Amino acid sequence: MSVLVNKDSKVIVQGFTGNEGTFHAGQMIEYGTNVVGGVTPAKGGSEHLGKPVFNTVAEAVEKVGANVSIIFVPPAFAADAIMEAADAGIKVIVCITEGIPVADMVKVKDYIQSKDCRLIGPNCPGIITSEEAKIGIMPGFVFKKGKVGIVSKSGTLTYEAADQVVKAGFGVSTAIGIGGDPIIGTTTKEALQMFINDPETEAVVMIGEIGGQLEADAAKWYKASGSTKPVVGFIAGQTAPKGRTMGHAGAIVGGADDTAQAKMKIMTECGMHVVESPADIGLSVAKLLKK
Repeated sequence: MSVLVNKDSKVIVQGFTGNEGTFHAGQMIEYGTNVVGGVTPAKGGSEHLGKPVFNTVAEAVEKVGANVSIIFVPPAFAADAIMEAADAGIKVIVCITEGIPVADMVKVKDYIQSKDCRLIGPNCPGIITSEEAKIGIMPGFVFKKGKVGIVSKSGTLTYEAADQVVKAGFGVSTAIGIGGDPIIGTTTKEALQMFINDPETEAVVMIGEIGGQLEADAAKWYKASGSTKPVVGFIAGQTAPKGRTMGHAGAIVGGADDTAQAKMKIMTECGMHVVESPADIGLSVAKLLKK
């Protein structure tokens, strides 16, 4: 079982013919993802990587039935690309772009609320359903099919967690990199809800970082849900000084509740199995699932 994407997803690439779009679309196709085409304005009617190029997302939806889009568009144009995808009826929109102005994302967040779509990102590694569909920039070879879901703010820690879970003898159902910007589409809580509600995901790894309330909100929801599905949690940035942005634009400690220690305490109190080091993620998953 998977959440959001699978082998039947019909994927298009916005920014298809650019350097990043070309490279990662090639990797996605090689992984086995059902890439049905791409969008580059003014290049419609041509072919790229053996797939058709369209001028607009609406044209791609109409002609090849696209329902998932991944965006490799520069920051100045990325917000428009997200809204265009939402407007055209794309159900899952993955935005990889880093550095989109916060003011632009405020408009995007408001705009897509009335649309029937889910946004992953921006500033994220994407989403992958093991051995079925890779819609992102993650190293596909790390992910093997299984029953552990991963939700993470950090790209590299997503891959690290997947590698550990696989080496511990358990595979990954779906991994969602939600992105590290202050304003993102899908929150930690929303991603966690999908995994808790997925009958074939038996455990969840939840990786967060300093700054904001996303992990605390997810933990409180988890406790209130009464779910007994085990969640292994880790928070990056335990040594980060207050007031300093660490890596991601959203990773800044603004108050006492934004620190790694405060989040870890809340998660533990809400019944999650919190590890102090990312090196312990795989061991913790194995311990919980072998009980």
